[in-house]
Amino acid sequence: MSFLVSKPERIRANEASSESIASFSKQEIMSSFLPEGGCYELLTVIGKGFEDLMTVNLARYRPTGEYVTVRRINLEACSNEMVTFLQGELHVSKLFSHPNIVPYRATFIADNELWVVTSFMAYDSCFAGSAKDLICTHFTDGMNELVIAYILQGVLKALDYIHHMGYVHRSVKASHILISVDGKVYLSGLRSNLSMISHGQRQRVVHDFPKYSIKVLPWLSPEVLQQNLQGYDAKSDIYSVGITACELANGHVPFKDMPATQMLLEKLNGTVPCLLDTSTIPAEELTMSTSRSGANSGLSESLAPSTPRTSNGDSSSHPYHRTFSPHFHHFVEQCLQRNPDVRPSASTLLNHSFFKQIKRRASEALPELLRPVTPITNFEGSQAQDHSGIFGLVTNLEELEVDDWEF
Repeated sequence: MSFLVSKPERIRANEASSESIASFSKQEIMSSFLPEGGCYELLTVIGKGFEDLMTVNLARYRPTGEYVTVRRINLEACSNEMVTFLQGELHVSKLFSHPNIVPYRATFIADNELWVVTSFMAYDSCFAGSAKDLICTHFTDGMNELVIAYILQGVLKALDYIHHMGYVHRSVKASHILISVDGKVYLSGLRSNLSMISHGQRQRVVHDFPKYSIKVLPWLSPEVLQQNLQGYDAKSDIYSVGITACELANGHVPFKDMPATQMLLEKLNGTVPCLLDTSTIPAEELTMSTSRSGANSGLSESLAPSTPRTSNGDSSSHPYHRTFSPHFHHFVEQCLQRNPDVRPSASTLLNHSFFKQIKRRASEALPELLRPVTPITNFEGSQAQDHSGIFGLVTNLEELEVDDWEF
């Protein structure tokens, strides 16, 4: 049954598209999760997105009791362009298979909606489990350097794979970095991926500007924003890694709240964000207040004061009275070079001295390093029709604002 039956004028044009989307719901490519709506108990809405055409639910997979995230997109309200956009995401999810790329457990059409099922990676009591959630709720002045090293190593492994597959990710940011309950790092945001292969040949550059990307502008490289004939390639993702490193370390993304035109000019003029610590903030400012600062970032940011997290040290000291290693500073500088040709590749960065501090697997180290944050684990009360064990989780999720889902 076509999901465009209520719009006859679009049926013929999108008939092939409908069949193409439906073809991605085959069970064998989705880790044995059944492609049937009745197999999922929708518990509460935890987000919206895709121009309000997508609703995100916490759900329980009835056959096993496992908690999952279900994205439901109203296909009847989607334009032809949106349908094509979704097809691209599903194609990539089927094509990619890597331990650091979020797996899609099932995709299928139910009641004119596209359902996309992924694991519920909640490394927090009330959020969606992304690195952004962690810095918003627990690490408001930035994460520990070793934690960031583990996270970025997982991201670069995913990007190295994506680039070798001939794609550019174009949406690397903290909210697209997911951490599972067992400490594994996953890169999501597949919807923005773009193939550099055309007519069987890999293109040197591409020119397509990411669709629906207004909220990812601070992370995009100068060459992507510039939209000129020179185009861009996979090195644009490396710039985004540098911005994400600053986001994780400083507790906020550079260029935050800056008008798009000013942001573009700053980037084109060579303004380079940096890690905020004792080597980049004047000593006299470090003795002032406990509010977060944009000093020496080269940006005109206005950041609201906040109470520093306990793990940053004494609450009476400046939150950025800390010192990151020279290796970390150099890593960020390499990523944020204005000329994309001199930026290292993902595979080269994986051998950077910044990662030499990693001694264990992320799944072993991250749960310990992220304490006192604890992940959501399996609920005993979810069995035998007793949902009392998840009551607190659902209550917390219902209190969230449901806008701007970043998955």
